[in-house]
Amino acid sequence: MKSMTCYAYKKESKDNITVSVEMKGYNSRFLDLSVNLPFWLSSLEPSIRTYLNSRFLRGKLEVGIRVKEENAPFSVSINENAAMNYKNAIGRLAKTLGLQQEAGLDLLLGLEGVLETETDRDVEKYRCFVESVLVAASDQAEAEREREGRHTMEDILAHVAVLEESVQGISSYVPEIEKTIKENLRSRFAELLGDKIDENRILSETAVLLMKYTISEELSRLSSHLEEFRLETERNSSPGKKLDFLSQEINREVNTISSKTPMLEVSRIVVEMKNALENIREQLRNVE
Repeated sequence: MKSMTCYAYKKESKDNITVSVEMKGYNSRFLDLSVNLPFWLSSLEPSIRTYLNSRFLRGKLEVGIRVKEENAPFSVSINENAAMNYKNAIGRLAKTLGLQQEAGLDLLLGLEGVLETETDRDVEKYRCFVESVLVAASDQAEAEREREGRHTMEDILAHVAVLEESVQGISSYVPEIEKTIKENLRSRFAELLGDKIDENRILSETAVLLMKYTISEELSRLSSHLEEFRLETERNSSPGKKLDFLSQEINREVNTISSKTPMLEVSRIVVEMKNALENIREQLRNVE
């Protein structure tokens, strides 16, 4: 089991090039990737996304990649046409305003498009280095997700144990519940018919009521869901979606038991079960 929240940062340098990768993970029902990297490395984004998709299944993941290079190939060129157009426009404006002023070099150099800069980089030169740092950061993020996931699983299984104990506790009241149903039905017949009680009618009505109010089937399904829940945590490294579904099924059975059984002792146990289940469902929002 892995948590979806994490933070990782890796920074490596070689041959005057420094690459840093920062990763932040948050909760999300699906995988939501956000990749931020220098514009001149944009051609690497598809392969980066493909790699991240292979490592992470759920969660909102923000990935920031930075590259610094000493003595990077850098060229400056002058756009003479732009400079001349600026100079002429400023001259016309000065004439219109009656000013004796020409556009100086300091002014022209500060205007957009007069100086054009370009960094000439071969993307393939940086690909392997960027990818290796990305892998290292992903390893760190995944290790943190696993560490947090282990703590989360321990907490979830503690609540599962509460549910299992509660099932056993309620099961012990089933004979008493069925006995109460039978006694209440016989008392009603006695009030209405006196000594003229039809035993076959009583047995028939009792069978109908037991089918309506007994909770044996719900307890059996509940035990099955809890067993499947534990098995899923053992055999699946990313069980979040399946466990969320099982939690919904468990909640349905608990609600049915609550509605079918008015016994005070059972109602108290149901309250504990709902509290444990709510804690489980809250924790499942954090796991992959």
